[in-house]
Amino acid sequence: MNELAYLLSPLAVRERSRLLFDHAMAGRTNFRVNLNRLSEVADFVIEVTQANYPDLEIPFHSRWGHFQAGKVDRLSSLNHALASVDAIERMRIKIELAIVSVLLDAGAGMQWKYQDPFSNGQVVSKSEGLAIASLDLFMKGAFHSQGKIGADAKGLQVFTEAQLRTGFQVSESNPLLGISGRVKLLNALGQVFEGSRPGSMVDEWMKLSRTELKATAILDLVLRRLGPIWPGRLQYQGVNLGDVWSHSLLGSKDSFASMVPFHKLSQWMSYSLMEPLIEGGIEIQNLDEMTGLPEYRNGGLLLDTRLIELRDPLLAQKEHQPDSELIVEWRAITVTLLDRIGEEVRMLLKKDALELPLVKILEGGTWHAGRKVAARLRSDGGPPLQIKSDGTVF
Repeated sequence: MNELAYLLSPLAVRERSRLLFDHAMAGRTNFRVNLNRLSEVADFVIEVTQANYPDLEIPFHSRWGHFQAGKVDRLSSLNHALASVDAIERMRIKIELAIVSVLLDAGAGMQWKYQDPFSNGQVVSKSEGLAIASLDLFMKGAFHSQGKIGADAKGLQVFTEAQLRTGFQVSESNPLLGISGRVKLLNALGQVFEGSRPGSMVDEWMKLSRTELKATAILDLVLRRLGPIWPGRLQYQGVNLGDVWSHSLLGSKDSFASMVPFHKLSQWMSYSLMEPLIEGGIEIQNLDEMTGLPEYRNGGLLLDTRLIELRDPLLAQKEHQPDSELIVEWRAITVTLLDRIGEEVRMLLKKDALELPLVKILEGGTWHAGRKVAARLRSDGGPPLQIKSDGTVF
Protein backbone atom coordinates (compact mmCIF):
# COMPACT_ATOMS: atom_id res chain seq x y z
CA MET A 1 0.00 0.00 0.00
CA ASN A 2 1.52 3.35 -1.01
CA GLU A 3 1.57 6.33 1.35
CA LEU A 4 -1.46 8.07 -0.17
CA ALA A 5 -3.58 4.93 -0.17
CA TYR A 6 -2.51 4.34 3.43
CA LEU A 7 -3.66 7.79 4.57
CA LEU A 8 -7.02 7.11 2.91
CA SER A 9 -7.56 3.85 4.80
CA PRO A 10 -9.16 2.89 8.12
CA LEU A 11 -5.95 1.00 8.88
CA ALA A 12 -4.14 4.35 9.06
CA VAL A 13 -6.91 5.81 11.23
CA ARG A 14 -6.44 2.98 13.71
CA GLU A 15 -2.63 2.86 13.62
CA ARG A 16 -1.95 6.59 13.75
CA SER A 17 -4.54 7.05 16.49
CA ARG A 18 -2.84 4.31 18.48
CA LEU A 19 0.48 6.18 18.22
CA LEU A 20 -1.05 9.26 19.85
CA PHE A 21 -2.82 7.07 22.41
CA ASP A 22 0.57 5.61 23.36
CA HIS A 23 1.91 9.16 23.80
CA ALA A 24 -1.07 9.88 26.06
CA MET A 25 -0.32 6.79 28.15
CA ALA A 26 3.26 8.04 28.47
CA GLY A 27 2.06 11.43 29.74
CA ARG A 28 3.02 13.46 26.67
CA THR A 29 -0.41 14.77 25.59
CA ASN A 30 -3.07 17.09 27.00
CA PHE A 31 -5.00 14.06 28.30
CA ARG A 32 -4.60 11.55 31.08
CA VAL A 33 -6.04 8.07 30.40
CA ASN A 34 -7.61 6.18 33.31
CA LEU A 35 -7.87 2.61 32.02
CA ASN A 36 -9.06 1.46 35.44
CA ARG A 37 -12.43 3.04 34.51
CA LEU A 38 -12.80 1.04 31.28
CA SER A 39 -15.02 -1.70 32.71
CA GLU A 40 -17.29 0.86 34.37
CA VAL A 41 -17.72 2.71 31.07
CA ALA A 42 -18.41 -0.55 29.23
CA ASP A 43 -21.08 -1.38 31.83
CA PHE A 44 -22.69 2.02 31.22
CA VAL A 45 -22.65 1.46 27.44
CA ILE A 46 -24.30 -1.93 27.94
CA GLU A 47 -26.94 -0.38 30.23
CA VAL A 48 -27.79 2.22 27.57
CA THR A 49 -27.72 -0.39 24.80
CA GLN A 50 -30.10 -2.73 26.60
CA ALA A 51 -32.46 0.17 27.32
CA ASN A 52 -32.46 1.14 23.64
CA TYR A 53 -32.46 -2.40 22.20
CA PRO A 54 -33.56 -4.96 24.81
CA ASP A 55 -33.31 -7.82 22.29
CA LEU A 56 -29.87 -6.62 21.13
CA GLU A 57 -31.20 -6.39 17.57
CA ILE A 58 -29.18 -3.26 16.94
CA PRO A 59 -29.08 -1.42 13.60
CA PHE A 60 -25.93 0.18 12.23
CA HIS A 61 -24.94 3.58 13.57
CA SER A 62 -25.99 5.49 10.49
CA ARG A 63 -28.18 8.30 9.19
CA TRP A 64 -31.22 6.08 8.76
CA GLY A 65 -32.09 5.83 12.43
CA HIS A 66 -32.27 9.61 12.73
CA PHE A 67 -34.98 9.79 10.06
CA GLN A 68 -37.22 7.71 12.34
CA ALA A 69 -36.63 9.76 15.52
CA GLY A 70 -39.46 9.57 18.02
CA LYS A 71 -40.58 6.32 16.36
CA VAL A 72 -42.26 8.29 13.56
CA ASP A 73 -42.14 6.40 10.25
CA ARG A 74 -41.02 9.28 8.02
CA LEU A 75 -39.45 6.96 5.44
CA SER A 76 -42.79 5.46 4.44
CA SER A 77 -43.48 8.43 2.16
CA LEU A 78 -40.08 7.95 0.49
CA ASN A 79 -40.65 4.22 0.06
CA HIS A 80 -44.11 4.85 -1.35
CA ALA A 81 -42.69 7.33 -3.85
CA LEU A 82 -40.08 4.77 -4.93
CA ALA A 83 -42.45 1.80 -5.08
CA SER A 84 -42.44 1.62 -8.88
CA VAL A 85 -38.69 2.22 -9.22
CA ASP A 86 -36.37 -0.71 -9.96
CA ALA A 87 -34.04 -1.96 -7.22
CA ILE A 88 -30.85 -0.36 -8.57
CA GLU A 89 -32.45 3.06 -9.06
CA ARG A 90 -33.91 2.79 -5.57
CA MET A 91 -30.40 2.22 -4.23
CA ARG A 92 -29.11 5.23 -6.15
CA ILE A 93 -31.79 7.54 -4.75
CA LYS A 94 -31.43 6.33 -1.17
CA ILE A 95 -27.68 6.69 -1.39
CA GLU A 96 -28.15 10.26 -2.60
CA LEU A 97 -30.36 10.96 0.40
CA ALA A 98 -27.76 9.51 2.78
CA ILE A 99 -24.87 11.44 1.20
CA VAL A 100 -26.65 14.81 1.18
CA SER A 101 -28.03 14.32 4.68
CA VAL A 102 -24.66 13.32 6.16
CA LEU A 103 -22.96 16.33 4.57
CA LEU A 104 -25.59 18.57 6.14
CA ASP A 105 -25.18 16.99 9.55
CA ALA A 106 -22.08 18.46 11.22
CA GLY A 107 -22.99 19.97 14.63
CA ALA A 108 -26.13 22.13 14.64
CA GLY A 109 -25.23 23.99 17.81
CA MET A 110 -27.22 23.92 21.03
CA GLN A 111 -29.84 26.57 20.08
CA TRP A 112 -31.18 25.28 16.77
CA LYS A 113 -34.61 23.60 16.71
CA TYR A 114 -36.82 22.26 13.91
CA GLN A 115 -40.59 21.86 13.72
CA ASP A 116 -41.09 18.52 12.01
CA PRO A 117 -43.66 18.56 9.17
CA PHE A 118 -43.82 14.75 9.21
CA SER A 119 -45.25 14.70 12.75
CA ASN A 120 -47.49 17.76 12.97
CA GLY A 121 -44.83 20.14 14.20
CA GLN A 122 -43.06 18.02 16.82
CA VAL A 123 -39.93 19.94 17.83
CA VAL A 124 -36.65 18.13 17.17
CA SER A 125 -33.02 19.27 17.33
CA LYS A 126 -29.40 18.17 16.94
CA SER A 127 -28.67 15.26 14.55
CA GLU A 128 -32.29 14.08 14.41
CA GLY A 129 -33.51 17.56 13.49
CA LEU A 130 -30.86 17.95 10.80
CA ALA A 131 -31.77 14.54 9.37
CA ILE A 132 -35.49 15.28 9.22
CA ALA A 133 -34.96 18.74 7.72
CA SER A 134 -32.73 17.27 5.02
CA LEU A 135 -35.26 14.51 4.32
CA ASP A 136 -38.02 17.09 3.83
CA LEU A 137 -35.88 19.10 1.41
CA PHE A 138 -34.91 15.91 -0.44
CA MET A 139 -38.54 14.84 -0.82
CA LYS A 140 -39.34 18.31 -2.19
CA GLY A 141 -36.65 17.97 -4.89
CA ALA A 142 -34.42 20.75 -3.52
CA PHE A 143 -31.22 18.96 -4.57
CA HIS A 144 -32.33 17.95 -8.08
CA SER A 145 -32.25 20.24 -11.11
CA GLN A 146 -35.68 18.97 -12.21
CA GLY A 147 -37.21 19.14 -8.73
CA LYS A 148 -37.35 15.34 -8.47
CA ILE A 149 -36.75 13.16 -5.42
CA GLY A 150 -33.01 12.60 -5.57
CA ALA A 151 -29.90 14.67 -6.21
CA ASP A 152 -27.96 15.50 -9.35
CA ALA A 153 -24.88 17.56 -10.14
CA LYS A 154 -26.68 20.65 -11.40
CA GLY A 155 -29.20 20.71 -8.57
CA LEU A 156 -26.43 20.48 -5.98
CA GLN A 157 -24.31 23.16 -7.69
CA VAL A 158 -27.09 25.74 -7.55
CA PHE A 159 -28.35 24.93 -4.04
CA THR A 160 -28.19 28.14 -1.98
CA GLU A 161 -27.81 29.34 1.58
CA ALA A 162 -31.28 30.86 1.29
CA GLN A 163 -32.74 27.44 0.50
CA LEU A 164 -30.96 25.93 3.48
CA ARG A 165 -32.08 28.71 5.81
CA THR A 166 -35.70 28.33 4.70
CA GLY A 167 -35.68 24.54 4.71
CA PHE A 168 -33.97 24.32 8.09
CA GLN A 169 -36.18 27.08 9.58
CA VAL A 170 -33.15 29.24 10.46
CA SER A 171 -33.74 32.70 11.92
CA GLU A 172 -32.05 35.14 14.29
CA SER A 173 -33.77 33.39 17.17
CA ASN A 174 -33.09 29.93 15.70
CA PRO A 175 -29.45 30.01 14.56
CA LEU A 176 -27.70 27.08 12.87
CA LEU A 177 -23.91 26.76 12.94
CA GLY A 178 -21.86 26.48 9.76
CA ILE A 179 -24.51 27.32 7.16
CA SER A 180 -22.02 28.53 4.58
CA GLY A 181 -19.76 25.51 5.07
CA ARG A 182 -22.63 23.07 4.61
CA VAL A 183 -23.84 24.71 1.40
CA LYS A 184 -20.32 24.88 -0.03
CA LEU A 185 -19.96 21.14 0.57
CA LEU A 186 -23.13 20.43 -1.41
CA ASN A 187 -22.06 22.78 -4.20
CA ALA A 188 -18.66 21.07 -4.33
CA LEU A 189 -20.38 17.67 -4.33
CA GLY A 190 -22.25 18.76 -7.43
CA GLN A 191 -18.97 19.77 -9.07
CA VAL A 192 -17.26 16.43 -8.48
CA PHE A 193 -20.24 14.63 -10.02
CA GLU A 194 -20.43 17.02 -12.99
CA GLY A 195 -22.73 15.58 -15.66
CA SER A 196 -23.77 12.76 -13.35
CA ARG A 197 -25.18 12.19 -9.88
CA PRO A 198 -23.95 10.87 -6.51
CA GLY A 199 -26.07 7.75 -6.98
CA SER A 200 -23.76 6.71 -9.81
CA MET A 201 -21.48 5.33 -7.10
CA VAL A 202 -23.85 2.35 -6.98
CA ASP A 203 -22.86 1.47 -10.53
CA GLU A 204 -19.16 1.63 -9.62
CA TRP A 205 -19.66 -0.73 -6.67
CA MET A 206 -21.71 -3.10 -8.79
CA LYS A 207 -18.82 -3.39 -11.23
CA LEU A 208 -16.90 -4.92 -8.31
CA SER A 209 -19.73 -7.25 -7.26
CA ARG A 210 -23.50 -7.49 -7.36
CA THR A 211 -23.61 -9.73 -4.29
CA GLU A 212 -20.91 -8.73 -1.78
CA LEU A 213 -18.65 -5.81 -0.95
CA LYS A 214 -15.97 -5.22 1.64
CA ALA A 215 -16.77 -2.29 3.93
CA THR A 216 -13.43 -0.75 2.99
CA ALA A 217 -14.41 -0.77 -0.71
CA ILE A 218 -17.35 1.45 0.15
CA LEU A 219 -15.17 3.83 2.17
CA ASP A 220 -12.45 3.85 -0.50
CA LEU A 221 -14.84 5.08 -3.19
CA VAL A 222 -16.35 7.68 -0.83
CA LEU A 223 -12.88 9.03 -0.02
CA ARG A 224 -11.71 9.08 -3.64
CA ARG A 225 -14.87 10.59 -5.15
CA LEU A 226 -15.71 13.05 -2.38
CA GLY A 227 -12.16 14.00 -1.31
CA PRO A 228 -12.07 17.18 -3.45
CA ILE A 229 -15.10 18.69 -1.67
CA TRP A 230 -13.34 19.27 1.66
CA PRO A 231 -12.14 22.87 2.15
CA GLY A 232 -8.62 24.05 2.98
CA ARG A 233 -7.24 20.78 4.29
CA LEU A 234 -3.93 18.99 4.08
CA GLN A 235 -2.87 17.65 0.71
CA TYR A 236 -0.51 14.81 -0.13
CA GLN A 237 0.80 14.04 -3.60
CA GLY A 238 -1.64 16.66 -4.89
CA VAL A 239 -4.67 14.96 -3.33
CA ASN A 240 -6.95 16.69 -0.81
CA LEU A 241 -6.93 14.41 2.25
CA GLY A 242 -10.09 15.64 3.96
CA ASP A 243 -10.31 14.75 7.65
CA VAL A 244 -6.54 14.37 8.17
CA TRP A 245 -4.54 16.48 10.60
CA SER A 246 -0.96 17.03 11.70
CA HIS A 247 0.52 16.47 15.18
CA SER A 248 4.04 17.46 16.23
CA LEU A 249 4.51 14.43 18.47
CA LEU A 250 4.56 12.26 15.35
CA GLY A 251 6.62 14.39 12.96
CA SER A 252 7.34 17.83 11.55
CA LYS A 253 4.31 19.92 10.60
CA ASP A 254 2.35 18.61 7.62
CA SER A 255 4.87 15.82 6.94
CA PHE A 256 3.62 12.33 6.11
CA ALA A 257 4.90 11.08 9.48
CA SER A 258 2.88 13.72 11.36
CA MET A 259 -0.46 12.99 9.69
CA VAL A 260 -3.36 11.54 11.67
CA PRO A 261 -6.40 10.58 9.56
CA PHE A 262 -9.90 10.18 11.00
CA HIS A 263 -12.31 10.31 8.01
CA LYS A 264 -15.17 10.63 10.49
CA LEU A 265 -17.89 11.95 8.17
CA SER A 266 -16.69 9.66 5.37
CA GLN A 267 -16.84 6.58 7.60
CA TRP A 268 -20.22 7.56 8.99
CA MET A 269 -21.41 8.18 5.44
CA SER A 270 -20.09 4.76 4.46
CA TYR A 271 -21.98 3.13 7.33
CA SER A 272 -25.08 5.01 6.12
CA LEU A 273 -24.59 3.87 2.50
CA MET A 274 -24.38 0.24 3.55
CA GLU A 275 -28.07 0.06 4.44
CA PRO A 276 -29.45 0.81 0.93
CA LEU A 277 -26.86 -1.61 -0.48
CA ILE A 278 -27.93 -4.35 1.94
CA GLU A 279 -31.57 -3.61 1.10
CA GLY A 280 -30.58 -4.09 -2.55
CA GLY A 281 -29.20 -7.56 -1.84
CA ILE A 282 -25.50 -6.81 -1.38
CA GLU A 283 -23.73 -8.40 1.60
CA ILE A 284 -21.24 -6.18 3.44
CA GLN A 285 -18.11 -7.95 4.62
CA ASN A 286 -15.25 -7.13 7.04
CA LEU A 287 -17.21 -4.46 8.90
CA ASP A 288 -14.70 -4.18 11.74
CA GLU A 289 -11.93 -3.04 9.44
CA MET A 290 -13.69 0.31 9.78
CA THR A 291 -13.17 2.31 12.97
CA GLY A 292 -15.20 4.03 15.64
CA LEU A 293 -16.18 7.61 14.95
CA PRO A 294 -14.11 10.32 16.65
CA GLU A 295 -16.81 12.93 17.18
CA TYR A 296 -18.01 14.82 20.20
CA ARG A 297 -20.58 12.30 21.47
CA ASN A 298 -18.12 9.40 21.57
CA GLY A 299 -15.24 11.62 22.70
CA GLY A 300 -17.53 13.33 25.19
CA LEU A 301 -18.43 9.96 26.72
CA LEU A 302 -14.76 9.39 27.52
CA LEU A 303 -14.30 12.79 29.16
CA ASP A 304 -17.63 12.84 30.98
CA THR A 305 -17.05 9.39 32.51
CA ARG A 306 -13.44 10.35 33.35
CA LEU A 307 -12.02 7.51 31.31
CA ILE A 308 -9.85 10.37 30.08
CA GLU A 309 -9.18 13.72 31.77
CA LEU A 310 -7.62 17.01 30.74
CA ARG A 311 -4.31 17.58 32.45
CA ASP A 312 -5.24 21.28 32.52
CA PRO A 313 -8.97 21.57 33.32
CA LEU A 314 -8.96 25.23 32.23
CA LEU A 315 -8.66 24.05 28.62
CA ALA A 316 -12.33 23.03 28.83
CA GLN A 317 -13.24 26.72 29.11
CA LYS A 318 -11.62 27.70 25.81
CA GLU A 319 -12.79 27.25 22.23
CA HIS A 320 -10.54 25.05 20.09
CA GLN A 321 -10.03 24.83 16.34
CA PRO A 322 -10.50 21.38 14.75
CA ASP A 323 -6.82 21.32 13.75
CA SER A 324 -5.56 22.11 17.26
CA GLU A 325 -3.33 19.42 18.73
CA LEU A 326 -5.65 19.06 21.71
CA ILE A 327 -8.60 18.16 19.45
CA VAL A 328 -6.45 15.84 17.31
CA GLU A 329 -5.34 14.05 20.49
CA TRP A 330 -8.92 13.81 21.77
CA ARG A 331 -10.11 12.27 18.55
CA ALA A 332 -7.19 9.84 18.27
CA ILE A 333 -7.63 8.65 21.86
CA THR A 334 -11.36 8.24 21.12
CA VAL A 335 -10.67 5.93 18.16
CA THR A 336 -8.41 3.68 20.25
CA LEU A 337 -10.65 3.60 23.31
CA LEU A 338 -13.76 2.83 21.23
CA ASP A 339 -11.98 -0.35 20.13
CA ARG A 340 -11.20 -1.15 23.78
CA ILE A 341 -14.78 -0.44 24.88
CA GLY A 342 -16.05 -2.60 22.02
CA GLU A 343 -13.90 -5.53 23.12
CA GLU A 344 -15.08 -5.15 26.73
CA VAL A 345 -18.76 -4.89 25.73
CA ARG A 346 -18.51 -8.03 23.59
CA MET A 347 -16.79 -9.94 26.37
CA LEU A 348 -19.43 -8.95 28.92
CA LEU A 349 -22.31 -9.76 26.55
CA LYS A 350 -20.61 -12.95 25.32
CA LYS A 351 -20.80 -11.85 21.69
CA ASP A 352 -18.20 -11.99 18.94
CA ALA A 353 -17.36 -9.32 16.35
CA LEU A 354 -19.65 -10.88 13.74
CA GLU A 355 -22.61 -10.80 16.11
CA LEU A 356 -21.81 -7.36 17.51
CA PRO A 357 -19.58 -5.33 15.17
CA LEU A 358 -18.29 -1.97 16.29
CA VAL A 359 -20.84 -0.10 14.14
CA LYS A 360 -23.62 -1.62 16.28
CA ILE A 361 -21.81 -0.86 19.54
CA LEU A 362 -21.62 2.78 18.43
CA GLU A 363 -25.36 2.82 17.83
CA GLY A 364 -26.34 0.81 20.88
CA GLY A 365 -24.20 2.22 22.46
CA THR A 366 -21.45 4.72 22.88
CA TRP A 367 -23.10 7.55 20.94
CA HIS A 368 -26.30 7.46 22.99
CA ALA A 369 -24.33 7.01 26.21
CA GLY A 370 -22.32 10.12 25.33
CA ARG A 371 -25.51 12.10 24.80
CA LYS A 372 -27.07 10.77 28.00
CA VAL A 373 -24.15 11.67 30.26
CA ALA A 374 -23.79 15.09 28.59
CA ALA A 375 -27.45 15.87 29.35
CA ARG A 376 -26.89 14.85 32.95
CA LEU A 377 -23.81 17.07 33.39
CA ARG A 378 -24.68 20.18 31.34
CA SER A 379 -28.00 21.94 30.97
CA ASP A 380 -27.67 22.29 27.18
CA GLY A 381 -26.38 18.71 26.72
CA GLY A 382 -23.43 20.07 24.76
CA PRO A 383 -19.95 18.57 24.46
CA PRO A 384 -17.37 18.86 27.27
CA LEU A 385 -14.93 20.63 24.94
CA GLN A 386 -15.79 23.66 22.84
CA ILE A 387 -14.98 23.22 19.17
CA LYS A 388 -15.21 25.96 16.55
CA SER A 389 -17.30 24.31 13.86
CA ASP A 390 -17.33 25.31 10.19
CA GLY A 391 -20.01 22.74 9.42
CA THR A 392 -17.59 20.27 7.78
CA VAL A 393 -15.93 18.26 10.60
CA PHE A 394 -18.22 17.44 13.51
